[in-house]
Amino acid sequence: MYRNISNTPKYGFPLILITILYLSACQLSNGIEDVELANSQIYPLVDRDLWVHFQKFEQEALLRGYDLDLNLLEVTGTIEDIPEEGVAGVCVYGAHDHDVTIDQNFWNNSSNLIREYVVFHELGHCVLFQGHREMADSQGNCLSLMNSGTSGCRVAYNVTNRNFYIDELFDAIE
Repeated sequence: MYRNISNTPKYGFPLILITILYLSACQLSNGIEDVELANSQIYPLVDRDLWVHFQKFEQEALLRGYDLDLNLLEVTGTIEDIPEEGVAGVCVYGAHDHDVTIDQNFWNNSSNLIREYVVFHELGHCVLFQGHREMADSQGNCLSLMNSGTSGCRVAYNVTNRNFYIDELFDAIE
């Protein structure tokens, strides 16, 4: 389970405007690549909107020496309402289950980068069988992609430190 991380403190309008413009520019250049990426791999048990993140997860695993095939593992993925307040995603896993659910409201209101963060977190549970890790640095930033979202550490996932978090996710595999 991962709690919604969209509750951020309010800053001045100019800072918000600059941030939105910056993120929009990043998303425009990334959007075409994401569509091409998602169209290159089909996941029949997964909502189409999740395909790009599933494929990126497989690619990031391969870059770190893990050859994962989410189709072969029969991982399912849906985007639907999660009734529990503030929950962005859940994973149900066991011997034969690998079911990722992402909350519809969270999905509709999040950037691609934050969507990726939560999808990777849930795949960390469902595929890598990782539990929550609540480590934080001296500034209160979460040090693991596998934090629960309830410990009080601040999620600092961004394009600059994305590889740090993904490295940590795969380095923790036993």
